[in-house]
Amino acid sequence: MSRRPGTPRLLRQLNDRAALELLLSSGPLTRAELGELTGLSKVTAGQLLARLEERRLVAMVGEQAGGRGPNAALYGVVPSCAYVAGLDVLPDRICAGVADITGETVAEVAVDPSGHDDPVRLVRGAVQKACETAGITLDLLRAFVIGTRGVVDPRTGDVRFSFDLPSWHEGVLAQLRRDLNVPVTIENDVNLAALAERFCGAALEVEDFVLVWAGVGQGLGVMLGGRLHRGFTGGAGEIGWLPVPGEPLPTEVTEPQSGSFQRLVGGDALASLADAHGIQGHSLADHVHRAVMGDAGGFLDELAGRLAVGVAAVAVVLDPGLIVLSGDIGRAGGQVLAARVEEAVARVCPSQPRVVVSEVEGNSVLRGALVSALSQAREQVFSETV
Repeated sequence: MSRRPGTPRLLRQLNDRAALELLLSSGPLTRAELGELTGLSKVTAGQLLARLEERRLVAMVGEQAGGRGPNAALYGVVPSCAYVAGLDVLPDRICAGVADITGETVAEVAVDPSGHDDPVRLVRGAVQKACETAGITLDLLRAFVIGTRGVVDPRTGDVRFSFDLPSWHEGVLAQLRRDLNVPVTIENDVNLAALAERFCGAALEVEDFVLVWAGVGQGLGVMLGGRLHRGFTGGAGEIGWLPVPGEPLPTEVTEPQSGSFQRLVGGDALASLADAHGIQGHSLADHVHRAVMGDAGGFLDELAGRLAVGVAAVAVVLDPGLIVLSGDIGRAGGQVLAARVEEAVARVCPSQPRVVVSEVEGNSVLRGALVSALSQAREQVFSETV
């Protein structure tokens, strides 16, 4: 690894980056406050702000009243200096969002993909609609992250396989990058949900935790040391394939719903469980919600016991300390279901992790996509030199 000498230009770049991060996390700030937080003199802090104003990254946003003398100018990051886009791609719906560089979501739209098989066309249409809603053009986007079901190959960045999105195949990522002319990343949807949970949810700033996605399909997002663990092939977290005693092992991995744990807690299994307990509903999430509202303890205890099989298996291997329940079923069950899962896991698992429900508002996959895109964009925009 080559080392860059501590030239004045490099030092200015590092100071500028530190100042921008502070303005995002603690701003707006006065010149004196910025100097105090960065350890720079008032003169140097003033020069720094002048550079950032010249680059149109920072602007005066108000004044701070003081004692004697004139009010001090307050500076903040210019929200419109860059934008990012995020997508949550499902078989029956595509949700797209646009955020400015401060992280403020300025547009969120939904698109029906019915009748269209071309992923590139679908993505471009959804992004264009989101940009139009936000009142910006596509060329202002600096990063773009797409959340999809399935396994993403860490070598190529393409979707390796997905039962629900058969048209997403090798080569789609390259086509998207050419068509959109912007850095594009494809990421597993549950990984993005875990990322959102760490930055604005129940696992806020927690270094080690696991997110269990409980829905029609099952998934796992693993955060270790503050970083997503994707695995050698990108398949880390495919908990639906976890072997479960008493459930048949899959004969073909290309067959949907064939994983042992998926057979235990998947859509068909939970629909049968709800029917056995006399619980009616329009969807799996509705079944669980009605069970919680009706205090159907028998159904919830059995559901928690089934989920605990997967949670305990993960806990004894990774010992994360915190498990976050998400997905339609996890959210519908809320803390009532989470508490039952925690109790069930404690009976069979020596590590006894804390189990909580997701606290991310709205679409957690889309939120995670925007968080990931913002990280990329800030690295790019804030590190640029003039």
